[in-house]
Amino acid sequence: MTGRSGTSAGFVEIADRVHVLREPLLDVNVTLVVGDGAALLVDTLSTAAQATALAAAVRAVTPHPLTLVNTHQHFDHCFGNATLAADPPRPVYAHELTAQWLRERPDALRHLAYEEMRTEHPALAAELAQTALLAPTEVVHTTTTVDVGGREVVLHHPGRGHTAGDLVVHVPDADVLVAGDLVEQSGPPAFEESYPLQWPEAVAGLLRLTTATTTVVPGHGDLVDVAFVRAQHGQLADLAWLIRAGHTGGAPPERVAAEAPFGARAALVAARRGYAELDGTA
Repeated sequence: MTGRSGTSAGFVEIADRVHVLREPLLDVNVTLVVGDGAALLVDTLSTAAQATALAAAVRAVTPHPLTLVNTHQHFDHCFGNATLAADPPRPVYAHELTAQWLRERPDALRHLAYEEMRTEHPALAAELAQTALLAPTEVVHTTTTVDVGGREVVLHHPGRGHTAGDLVVHVPDADVLVAGDLVEQSGPPAFEESYPLQWPEAVAGLLRLTTATTTVVPGHGDLVDVAFVRAQHGQLADLAWLIRAGHTGGAPPERVAAEAPFGARAALVAARRGYAELDGTA
């Protein structure tokens, strides 16, 4: 670990020229895909300090020019953009809404990040409040294919789920799928800006890109297999059903949360977001 909000020592190769680095403070996964004379980096961590350490870890693997991808707009996946892509300028891909948020609402995103971290990680929160943000330059609407040194890498928006602007990154020749925070291993899914009624279909779309042997890189935690993703899809579908039934029956969100997967705290956030979806206010 480098500094109070630094990154881990380096990347681990998980498939042919596909490497994952696991940042220890928030357990974030960053994926590096290396081709012939080019490389692609999925997510850029939280701060300039983390991104500087990440750049050194990348250079320990490859000297090739980088293309960047942001899986969504949350700070731990994109606040390192300015450090990694501003000088020299590098292309940064993201869903159109992620790009819009980073371009039009940098102060709001910094404030949200600060408020989220200030109690448990005050030093990180202070860094986040001062971090320069760089908006993506390349917009993905539904699906975009990127040539990474002769390797096909597919960027796909499977629909609303963890956010309105999630991207997954598929590396077919390595049978690897980078899921961002649509799949979580080290804790329950985060529902604060989610669409819990649509999230199951987004994960179903993600599953349609997999084979029986696909390695899935979640946004946080250990690598998982397709069986894990199917199980989490089932939990998300159960949660969505409970939210719909509770809303129809006039039950308070607290009652839904008491019966739902993922624990009462996370499920209460999900139930409130789901009710807002059904009321047309989300």
